[in-house]
Formats: sequence, C-alpha cells, structure tokens
Amino acid sequence: MRGVAVGTAVMIRVDRIWLATEALDMRSGADRMLARIIEVFGSAQPHQAYCFANRCATRMKVLVHDGVGVWVVGPAKPQRPA
Repeated sequence: MRGVAVGTAVMIRVDRIWLATEALDMRSGADRMLARIIEVFGSAQPHQAYCFANRCATRMKVLVHDGVGVWVVGPAKPQRPA
C-alpha cells in the first residue's frame, strides 16, 4: 500500500453507525444490503457502517462503505461434519 510504513496496521474509518429497524435475510449479500440502504437513504455514504440483524436478532451483518467500495462482515458459515 502506497504511503503506509511497513508493519503499520491499516483500519477502515467509520464515522457513523446506522442500525436497520427491519430484519434482513442473512443469506443476503452486499448487493441486496446496498439496495436496502439506497432504498432508505438514497445512497451509501462514505465512512459509514450499516448494521442489519436477522428476524430473531441473534445474528448481525455489517456493511461499511470505505469511500472506494463496500465491505461486508457477517457470521461465519457453520462447518458441516466430514
């Protein structure tokens, strides 16, 4: 990465966090999450995080717009026994 010293940690800047009031299907990917954000806010703003929970509020996914693209963080898929 240009302009970053070797061994320096790089973090995603988040200035504001939004929490959705409606449940989201946890199978949804970045495209569906982004469509919901655009439907509600008109656009995804840089350096803002948008949090979505499932119907039971037991899982959460977060979409972060970093000013260049989007990042999605969510629960890991359960491992199936071999």
